[in-house]
Amino acid sequence: MKMRFSRVEITELIKAWFVITIAVAIVTSGKVELGILLLNFVIAAFTVGIGFVVHELAHKFMAQKYNCFAEFRADNKMLVISLISAFFGFVFAAPGAVMIWGRIDTEKNGKISLAGPLSNLVIAGAFFLVAFTGTSWVQVVATFGYKINGWLALFNLIPIGGLDGSKILAWNKLVYGMCVAAAIPFFFL
Repeated sequence: MKMRFSRVEITELIKAWFVITIAVAIVTSGKVELGILLLNFVIAAFTVGIGFVVHELAHKFMAQKYNCFAEFRADNKMLVISLISAFFGFVFAAPGAVMIWGRIDTEKNGKISLAGPLSNLVIAGAFFLVAFTGTSWVQVVATFGYKINGWLALFNLIPIGGLDGSKILAWNKLVYGMCVAAAIPFFFL
C-alpha cells in the first residue's frame, strides 16, 4: 500500500521534528554550550526524530489502510510549550497529531492508535539490541534511543484525552496492558 502525502503535511512533519529535536537537545545538554548542544541535536534528531516520525506515520498508514484520509498537522502552540519547557529541564512533547477523516469504529480507532506506540516499542527494541554492540558512541546513542522511544510509547499510552492510550484501552484492555508492560522496561532500564 502506498501512503499519500501533501506538501503541507511534509512541512508540518519536518517543523515538528525540528522543534522536538531542539527541545530534547536543550534538555540533554544541561548547560547550553554550543558544541554539546549541536552534538545532542544530532543524537536527538536521530533517536527522537525517528521515533516521532515513525510513530506518526504508523498512525497514518493504519488509517489509510482503513480507507480514511489521514494527514499530520503540527500544533504550533504545543511546539512553543515544548521549547519553553525545555529551558526548565523537561520536554512536554505533544507536537501535533495525525488528523483522520472517515468511518472508524472503536476497534479500528484502537488499532490506528496502537500503531504509534507499537512502532516506538519496535524502535526501542532495535536500539536496545544495538546498545550491546559497536563502539561506546554507538552504545551511548542506542541507549538514549531505546530509553526515549520507551518513553514515547509510555507517554502516548497514558489513557487521557486524545492520547493513544485512551483509544487503545476503549478497544482492548488486554492489548493496552501488554503495551504498557512492554514499554516500562525500556524506559527504566
